[in-house]
Amino acid sequence: MAEPLFLKASMHDKIWGGTRLRDVYGYDIPTETTGEYWAISGHPHGVSIIENGSLAGQGLDRVYQERPELFGNPSSPVFPLLTKILDANDWLSVQVHPDDAYAQEHEGELGKTECWYILAADEGAEIIYGHTAQSRQELAERIEAGDWDQLLTRVPVKAGDFFYVPSGTMHAIGKGIMVLETQQSSDTTYRVYDFDRPDASGNLRPLHIQQSIDVMTIGQPQNSHPATLKTGDLTSTLLVANEFFTVYKWHVVGQTNFEAVAPYYLVSVIDGQGQIRIADQSYPLDKGQHFILPNTVRNWEMSGELSMIVSHITS
Repeated sequence: MAEPLFLKASMHDKIWGGTRLRDVYGYDIPTETTGEYWAISGHPHGVSIIENGSLAGQGLDRVYQERPELFGNPSSPVFPLLTKILDANDWLSVQVHPDDAYAQEHEGELGKTECWYILAADEGAEIIYGHTAQSRQELAERIEAGDWDQLLTRVPVKAGDFFYVPSGTMHAIGKGIMVLETQQSSDTTYRVYDFDRPDASGNLRPLHIQQSIDVMTIGQPQNSHPATLKTGDLTSTLLVANEFFTVYKWHVVGQTNFEAVAPYYLVSVIDGQGQIRIADQSYPLDKGQHFILPNTVRNWEMSGELSMIVSHITS
């Protein structure tokens, strides 16, 4: 079965969500406050469904379990990565994610190291990326005092920026920003601060202060240093590589042949259109599509004008 697996996403309403997922990518969003588009996911809180071929209609989680050869017979018992698009029509909570050890002990799932490619950002948009506390005691004291202006590190962003957000990093995506997020397959978030805002029912969302202090890294985060290589009609930028995932931006203008070096690939078309050719079969590609190239696809050709965020496990 040498064919791509095109995927149907699950979408999630959020207090901070909006309509950009529809306005920019044409997705049929369920609400006017749709915040998250889980494009490639085997996580039980939002499983992607395969749309084409003999596996059409099946969930990615089931296919990963029942057809391990499509993923190089992996050692991980769960599909390890998750690709999302987030539309922040308002600030997300200030939050932190645990590492694998803490998450397995306390939550029964993977930890969450993630990264963001900024798809769009309003003028003046900012993120929170790290904090200024020099010790865990100082961190706890400033959180208790609500000293947010002095504690939180704000960073201006624009489209095309990239941020590496390892577990333990204090962070928040700001208003007017849309990102493509590549992460470990986890849905554990510890909220530190939520701007004292009520939800649709007038209730404040719960905070997780002690867990946040437990898992927070002391010291400013170190972003990755993307490296770009142009070969023929392909401009490939290595955005980050760590023990969990390797992430690239591929920009094709013309035609490029590829040979697989990983067990499988997660591909998100963020702009443009073109096609992918595998053996004698061609598949059209358009902005907003997401698919997996399984282990049965070792060579392929891409043509047109396409910008893609591509990831794979780091073996």
